[in-house]
Amino acid sequence: MSDEWDYWRRRRRSFIDPFRYIEDMINDMLEDMERMFREFERVPIDEKELERRGVKVYGPYVYGFRLTIGPDGRPVFEEFGNVRRVRGRPVITEEREPLVDVIEGDEEITVVCELPGVDKEKINVEVGEDKRTLIIKASDTNRKYYKEVELPSEVDPQSAKASYKNGILEVKLKKTKSEKKGYSIKIE
Repeated sequence: MSDEWDYWRRRRRSFIDPFRYIEDMINDMLEDMERMFREFERVPIDEKELERRGVKVYGPYVYGFRLTIGPDGRPVFEEFGNVRRVRGRPVITEEREPLVDVIEGDEEITVVCELPGVDKEKINVEVGEDKRTLIIKASDTNRKYYKEVELPSEVDPQSAKASYKNGILEVKLKKTKSEKKGYSIKIE
């Protein structure tokens, strides 16, 4: 009964002082979050026990996103890390999806990819059969990366040049001069 009375007391106060009501709500949320964090810290996590039960342990968990404005003026939302959504649920994978920038010039396309902590010899870069996809794979003892990058136009795989320095992979690809795929139809 006291919770109901407290709710109505706050509700009545909100008509008088709405800012105090909002402040009380924020304080309640902070108290709830602090309580949840204290409970979470009490639960011991033993990776060996989880593995014995058949639960595969990945780590660390990496998730991030980047929001940029594309060349057409529309926002572009890009996720990276090893946490992905499959059918609306988060799924932890062993491979991380790195951050990638695609820069299109007049004659070539440059792809810049962040692959920290991987040796140059452990990186594999391929152009897909459609010549519009760049596949980046990297695996080291602690880290695995995988990303399929959609390119804005067809490229010549023979012209590819890649360099890797300080955890940054840069791949330059020349665009192919493709003929028009369609043709004009005369209207009678």
